Amino acid sequence: MDTLLLVSSIVLPIITIFFLHHFLSQKSTIPGNYGWPLIGESIDYFKKLRSGTNEKFVMQRRKLFGDVFKTSILGEKMAFLCGPEGNKFLFSNENKLVEVWWPSSVESIIKKSNNKSVTAESAKVRQLLPPFLRAHAVKNYISDMDSELRQHLADYWTGRDEVEVCPFVAKYTFALAVKLLLGVHDATELEKLATPFVEAAGGIIAVPINIPGTRFNRGVKASNRIREVIMGIIAQRRKDLADGTATPMQDLLSHMIVEVDKRNQDSGNAPTTDGDMSSDLLGLLIGGYDTINTTVVFIMMTLVDHPDVYQGVLKEQMDIAREKSPGQLLDWDDLRKMKYSWNVACEVLRMCPPTVGAFRVAKTDFTYAGFKIPKGWKLHYLPHYTQKNHEFFPNPEKFDPSRFEGAGPAPYTFVPFGGGARMCPGNEYARAEILVFMYNIITRYNWVRLIPDEKVVIDPLPRPVHGLPIKLIPHETIS
Repeated sequence: MDTLLLVSSIVLPIITIFFLHHFLSQKSTIPGNYGWPLIGESIDYFKKLRSGTNEKFVMQRRKLFGDVFKTSILGEKMAFLCGPEGNKFLFSNENKLVEVWWPSSVESIIKKSNNKSVTAESAKVRQLLPPFLRAHAVKNYISDMDSELRQHLADYWTGRDEVEVCPFVAKYTFALAVKLLLGVHDATELEKLATPFVEAAGGIIAVPINIPGTRFNRGVKASNRIREVIMGIIAQRRKDLADGTATPMQDLLSHMIVEVDKRNQDSGNAPTTDGDMSSDLLGLLIGGYDTINTTVVFIMMTLVDHPDVYQGVLKEQMDIAREKSPGQLLDWDDLRKMKYSWNVACEVLRMCPPTVGAFRVAKTDFTYAGFKIPKGWKLHYLPHYTQKNHEFFPNPEKFDPSRFEGAGPAPYTFVPFGGGARMCPGNEYARAEILVFMYNIITRYNWVRLIPDEKVVIDPLPRPVHGLPIKLIPHETIS
């Protein structure tokens, strides 16, 4: 009996520990499927992305597996942390438990020297941005944005009965970004950058198959041409800084050159080359251009479909215009009065997010909602999931700017610019440019679609398939 008791006292705890460990390890196993070997569930992911329903990729799996599930996309083991809680966790743990990760397509388009990681270098670039993209700096851009847009409208819209919105908006948003951030005003230099830019941006969200004829291959070649042009601009700016015809804080380019040179002198690591800087600047141009361009196009598409909303925006903007003297440019105080217009823009951003979200990588093993996320796993959030979800936005398919009145949506449900500590540094710049565009277009024109039921495709970001051709109706001709 004593022997039995002794054995029991030893064996039973071992058995208990074994089953307890087995239970806990089972609980911590992330549910979900990896899909097919190598390709994982990438086909379904990209299929829904191209159809503009990528929130369904998450919704279908969340229904099966819960708020945390695993998958495999782009050849990577990946976890989705669903809902505002997942968004908050990823944003608030930036550079703690997770850090930015880019797919190989991005690493190839925004190439670095000496095998530097785009992910690692992006944090250094981000530190250079606040002096030029925070609200206090953006205030100084408003008159330039307004002046540039007025000239653009005079060159490409005035006197026309019909315009194709997408290419004209793209031309303006790209030219403005290059002028404000790089200080480039020469038309020839602008064209050298603009011509290959669309293909470079398209290669960012493409299957990374680098053979002639693929979108990715065209993107890589285009990015190489753009970097060569930017490196020439950097070389000229260095000369201008040396002889005093340029100043260290006149724009982002000058600031970047000065700060990078200081860092290179103080660091024992591989120096940041002019090629690295050209890649950084290309990445910034792609990020800013896509968001603003896509949003402005869909604002114009939405307003023509909702005449009551158009009239509300028109009234607000005309009230501001009546307070301006002839030819007087917009300023920061004018933008602060555009509350309804910005609610409209936010509802467009909610219904048609201009990005596919962002990726993170686990820096270490951690536990979330009872599930262990292994170090090295990738994580992905989609703004579409919360922003087009009836749990967080009742009747999500209804266009309703009043959602953004008062306190607005619940925290971490509306995340087109990220959130928390990981808010996009260019969100104030984007807000200003969008509102300046709305003011100038709406105080001049009404418009009608020439293709009423024009289809929207995701290629690689949302766009009307025919470029949104419209008939312009100047206000003075409205009866």
